[in-house]
Amino acid sequence: MSAHHLIVAPILIPFVAGALMLLYDDRQRKAKVAISVGSTVALLLVAAELLVGSKGNAASGGNDIGFYLLGDWAVPFGIALVIDRLSALMLLLTALLAIPTVLYASAGWHRQGKHFHSLFQFLLMGLNGAFLTGDLFNLFVFFEVLLAASYGLLLHGSGQLRIRAGLHYIAINLAASLLFLIGVSLIYGVTGTLNMAHLARIVPTLAEADLPILHTGAALLGIAFLVKAGIWPLSFWLPTAYMAGAAPVAAMFAIMTKVGVYVILRVSMLLFGPAAAASAGFGSGVLIAGGMATVAFGLLGVLASQGLGRMTANMVLISSGTVLGVVGFALAGGGPEMLGGALYYLVSSTLATGALFLLIEPMSREEGGIAAMLALTADAYGLDEAEEDEPEVGLAIPGTLTVLGLSFGACVLALAGLPPLSGFIGKIAMLAPLLAAPGFDPLLGWAFLSLLFLAGFATLIGLVRIGIQTFWATDGSVPKVLALEIAPVLGLIALLVTLTVRAEDTLRYMQATARALHEPAIYADGVFAAPRVTEGSAAP
Repeated sequence: MSAHHLIVAPILIPFVAGALMLLYDDRQRKAKVAISVGSTVALLLVAAELLVGSKGNAASGGNDIGFYLLGDWAVPFGIALVIDRLSALMLLLTALLAIPTVLYASAGWHRQGKHFHSLFQFLLMGLNGAFLTGDLFNLFVFFEVLLAASYGLLLHGSGQLRIRAGLHYIAINLAASLLFLIGVSLIYGVTGTLNMAHLARIVPTLAEADLPILHTGAALLGIAFLVKAGIWPLSFWLPTAYMAGAAPVAAMFAIMTKVGVYVILRVSMLLFGPAAAASAGFGSGVLIAGGMATVAFGLLGVLASQGLGRMTANMVLISSGTVLGVVGFALAGGGPEMLGGALYYLVSSTLATGALFLLIEPMSREEGGIAAMLALTADAYGLDEAEEDEPEVGLAIPGTLTVLGLSFGACVLALAGLPPLSGFIGKIAMLAPLLAAPGFDPLLGWAFLSLLFLAGFATLIGLVRIGIQTFWATDGSVPKVLALEIAPVLGLIALLVTLTVRAEDTLRYMQATARALHEPAIYADGVFAAPRVTEGSAAP
């Protein structure tokens, strides 16, 4: 792929769109919706093109590292944006979740407060920047951008519960940002660089006396992102915050936990992989134990939850804990096969939890349901008297209960890991290599398998209980659901079906991504091979 201006587009597109919408009055909602939808569609097209380019060709071994040198400063002195298989995958997943979310919000949720679409675009800018950046300092910058936008989105619409959860969310993330800065400072102090490719080359050569400082800095950095990933016991804030957010906000937050997982995976495999000499495998035990504890905490939370919002938030914890546990196994010497399965599971669980978050409010409109038509009232949308008569967007769909029930059932199958949907395939792809790996205690592998089985069973029990309360234990009244609200959910379920039907091709890509992560030299050599534009133009 080499140098390509398209690499900076996932950052520039939402930045320009978000800034442009700030110039529009809040009453010009149709224009804002058009700009926001157009931006997310453009992001999808760019992400798809970057993913195709990241596959490379036979000459590159199927792994092509793309780069964009901001300011044309040479690596490692300047800011470099890097695209490889993993970052391209995360960009595509973000765009695939963003389009249904923004369409769902345009049915009325964007009217709860001011500047919803601008905040949404700035969130996408931060997410994409975090996935693309090639150094730790700019990772902090984009991390703060996405957090600042998420603060506004979580508080969107106000309300006592939302404000209380939002303040807790802000406080915990500010503390995590402080740990991030301290950790980055320690790493820079001992290595003299924050470029991740440069760090991958330096860490194996560090003197033994410098390793304690490096490990302390990495541990603080890890804590900051494990907070974001929701690892136990640092996940106390997550269920309430995700439950309190508006439905489209919570759906988009499903991928924000994966930012923490992404950074842990990226930094761990680059700095502490098999080639890291004395630092190899650092933190693997913590990730395995923490991941398993998070899954256990999440399954207990699912069983204890009485509402679908909190239950879905706990399923996000199960997803994060599962992937973090597999990253720990991979860091401890496991093969790329289990990590490839974990990446497949990550995509499946993110899409499924996003769909379930979007289903919460339409399902609650059953009389006697969770919120009893709250979203159809002016208070829920935050409308004043002058706006109360504004018509809703879209048309009510026929066969509402049937469509809701089938959509909910698909989410149950995917999140519980039941055949035939992608959740089952992802778990098999993770666990089969783990149990066959010769370097691990069989009891540990079977304990992880048993925990995932119990988590799937708890998910099935919890969701079936909600389904019975919603679809059977009612007086038969049919809720009014707009086509613009159910279409995004059906789109996400269609993606789950596609992921299942094309499982072989998808797993092949995931396995190739995992193999590249196990060879950090591919990433480091690809970044350091980036020529400056002036050098490239001077070449014959």
